Formats: sequence, C-alpha cells, structure tokens
Amino acid sequence: MSSLQELLNTLMHGPAVLVTVTATRGSVPRDAGAWLAVSSGGFVGTIGGGRLEQDALALAEEILKSHLAGQQTPELERRFALGPSLGQCCGGEVHLRFELVQAGDALALQTRLAPLHWPLALFGGGHVGQALVLVLERLPFDVTWVDSRDGVFPEQVPANVRCEHSDPVQASVADLPAGARVLIMSFSHAEDLDIVAACLNRQRERGDLPYIGLIGSHTKWATFRRRLAERGFTEAELAHITCPIGVPVVKDKRPEIIAVAVAAQLLQVADDMVHTHVPCAAG
Repeated sequence: MSSLQELLNTLMHGPAVLVTVTATRGSVPRDAGAWLAVSSGGFVGTIGGGRLEQDALALAEEILKSHLAGQQTPELERRFALGPSLGQCCGGEVHLRFELVQAGDALALQTRLAPLHWPLALFGGGHVGQALVLVLERLPFDVTWVDSRDGVFPEQVPANVRCEHSDPVQASVADLPAGARVLIMSFSHAEDLDIVAACLNRQRERGDLPYIGLIGSHTKWATFRRRLAERGFTEAELAHITCPIGVPVVKDKRPEIIAVAVAAQLLQVADDMVHTHVPCAAG
C-alpha cells in the first residue's frame, strides 16, 4: 500500500497534521513536495529522517494534540537550517508547512500528493522482463507490458503494470503515451528490430520518446545499426537508441541483477529530464 493510500485510510478515522517540504536551499535530504502526516495512530511518509524529521514529528504531534483539545490550529510555516543545532551537516535549509487535514480533504490530497510517475513500455515477457516488473513495482513508473505471445504474463502483476497482447508486437508503439520510456527485450531479434524501427519512426514523426533502450551486446547493436541504416534511419536517429541497457558498472548477467541495473538507468534518465525542465506525465 502506498503512503498516500495509508494517509487517506487514516483520515477516515480522524484528523492528521500534514507536514510538507515547501522549499529548499542547498544540500537537503528530500526535495520540495516530500511529506509526512501525523495522526493519533502514528505517522506515515517521510521528509528525510534524522533530527529534522524528529523535530517535525514533535511539532506536528503538538499541533494535533492542540486540535484534539479543541484549540485553534492555524497553518504554520517553519524554516529549519540543517546545521549543528539539528545535529546534521547537510548545510542546506528546509521550509516546512504544518497543516491540519481531515476526511473532507481526501480528494484534494489525492491530487496534490500523488507522486510523479513516468510512462514506461516494456516489450518482452521473458526472464528479464519478469524480474524487471517486480523491481519497478515501488518505483515511479506506469508500465505497459507488451508481448506477442499468449500465456506469457503471470496471473498476478504489480498494480502499476498493465499487460497487453499485441501481434504484431510493434503495433503497440503507435499507441504509447507521449513521454514514454521504452525497453525492448522480446523473445526474438526479429521482433526487437521491428520494435526499434517502429520507435524510431514514431520519434521521427513526434519526437516524444525520451528513452529507447534495447537489451543486448555491442555486437547485437552493431548488426541492428547496419540493418536500420539500410531502412533509411540516419546516424543522428540511431544515436537515440541505448544498447546495451543498464548502468555500465554492473556486469552480472542474472535477470534480477540486470533488472536492477536497468531500473537505475531509467531513474537516471528521469532525474536528468526533471533537472533540465522536460515535462513529464503525472500519475
């Protein structure tokens, strides 16, 4: 269950104090938008841990106690310097908002606190694909998992994964949401090549696939590069393909470890896009 859903469930039984990072400067444990909420049953979420979080929890508990005692609880803003007084050496500063939230705020909170998610198309239901969807379960991606074969997908998949049968498999490329990251790891090189070509055609027409990753070796990509060039794709277009995939420092070939390396690379791409102000889809 997500932290947001835990908060919404908590509000069905009583009020809570929501603590939100509204602004930061310098080195800090969490960015603006991070939050935690304190209720009579405990707390959910995090603003980065350490003494900062301890002090924020203590203040939130005081505010909640005052409210439950019938006292006025106005919204508060506090600035915390992450220096010696907090026993932290980050050196930055964090601005926190403390506000009372109740069951009537649930819909607004669902919109406001919903985490940013990026669309991801995963082509291939093999060993690496199966390992990858498990790694992605708690990461900020909405996954469309595509394969041309029947009976490939497991009966139970994570909540952020939607399975799709497509034959021919590359036909799904046209319907991917704008901004989708694409991972290609089908059961055959022929399918992989057709999916890559479909992605490049879409990129040529719309320019809205920020990452296209192909599983395989440098040798595989050299063969694909030649065949794609024969289909008319330019060197600039081919440079948009990442192959091999995964952070390069990880050399292990076990599916579950490849999955972690690929997920790490996806997060790097997402982080680079956020910090270069490229808009992403909201979940």
